Amino acid sequence: MKFVKDEDEERRDYVFQKDTKTRFGAKFIILVLIILVGAVVASGIHFAWF
Repeated sequence: MKFVKDEDEERRDYVFQKDTKTRFGAKFIILVLIILVGAVVASGIHFAWF
């Protein structure tokens, strides 16, 4: 089983396909996680938990 499939490969056993939708989705999820971590740190500083 392959984890990432190229666009020109003819396979059915893969988890992710290397195309623009997958790249956009991965970047979006990473950006949201970074924003959430920043919000947790900011709230921790604001409420003097750190």
